[in-house]
Amino acid sequence: MLPRHVQTIGNLLERVIPVHVVQLRGKNTVFCLWYSTVSTCNELPRKLNKSERKPPVTSFNELKREARQKKKERQKVHEIILQPPENGLLVEHLIPIAHEVYAARRELLSSVSRLVNYSAIYTCSLCGEVHVGHPPHKIRTCDVRGSPSSKEHSWVKGGVEHVLPLVESFHLYDRIGRAVSHNEMLEVDRIPAIVELCIQAGFDMPEYPTRRRSFPVYCVAGRIIDFEKRFPKEISLGKDIDVRGFWYKKKRLDEDTNSMAVQSDNIQAISVQGMKAWEKMHAGASELMEKYAVQTCGYCPEVQVGPKGHRVRNCQAFKHQMRDGQHAWQEATINDLAPPVYVYHIQDQQPRKPLVNELKRYYGMLPAVVELFAQAGAPVEKNYACMMREDVVIPEMDEEKWVV
Repeated sequence: MLPRHVQTIGNLLERVIPVHVVQLRGKNTVFCLWYSTVSTCNELPRKLNKSERKPPVTSFNELKREARQKKKERQKVHEIILQPPENGLLVEHLIPIAHEVYAARRELLSSVSRLVNYSAIYTCSLCGEVHVGHPPHKIRTCDVRGSPSSKEHSWVKGGVEHVLPLVESFHLYDRIGRAVSHNEMLEVDRIPAIVELCIQAGFDMPEYPTRRRSFPVYCVAGRIIDFEKRFPKEISLGKDIDVRGFWYKKKRLDEDTNSMAVQSDNIQAISVQGMKAWEKMHAGASELMEKYAVQTCGYCPEVQVGPKGHRVRNCQAFKHQMRDGQHAWQEATINDLAPPVYVYHIQDQQPRKPLVNELKRYYGMLPAVVELFAQAGAPVEKNYACMMREDVVIPEMDEEKWVV
């Protein structure tokens, strides 16, 4: 046993103490370069299996405790005081933030649509993986039905929708009213979830009217009582609304979003402006979600902005037959509202060679939109330094066998 322990300690000392290599010609001392494959970064979310549910924001035990407490409160016939926005009123200090988030989203889409023309974006036609930059990587991670046995990707040209995936939500005229039923699936408009969050937080759009209350609602014995008239006389629902249909309004919304183009031809300036817009939208939406509830399905990417989820039975995820196609609603996070598509990060000092499968453990990752701006010259925020792995030196193929 003793010789084995001595040998183990000796191996550890050889890894810790740098080895001095004396050149045959000359007296200069050269230190061996150390490559680290150990990453302390836990920020990248683990890829869930199809049968796994998203991790809840609030534990199920806490949710059960709150449900029991609310049930006891409903049994008592007394008024429960509701605070904005649960009582139908707006949170005053969040109205400017809603306008800032909507403006930041427009600026972000404008910057990305400009940079797509200068940077190469690839997507796998089989598994949907995304790569930013040319040439695409050769990491064999395509493991879906129909993929080749070598697990190599089949790359095709991508676009804005692959860098910034669109997450839609049903537009609610009354956010504390009843949920959208299955029969109303084709009658209620679907708009981007970020836009719906801004509308519910105080941003007004004539194309998508919403109810603004002047008096709060009351909760008595678990029932919502609204003393305000449903349609006040001073409000005209048909005013400033285009009657040419939903698809025209959706096309017009996209055109208005893309029409805000950056006039400068400086790619670095566009990327810096887009990076600021991304951070502003991300931070502003997170602040809005602290007050305005957003629901997501625990098994599929469906999102509904509002205090409760809709009743449309269109879930096709794990064991949807047991739920009759209904969604398993839970509290959403900012990654559900604006999902980041993680791609491999290409370091600046790295030559323009395709990333190889043998060195994949040395590569860092970034959200696709951040990687797009970083390759265009925008500085990356410090909170991405861990997942970028800039402190890891990527070895050459002939040096990989000497890595500790």
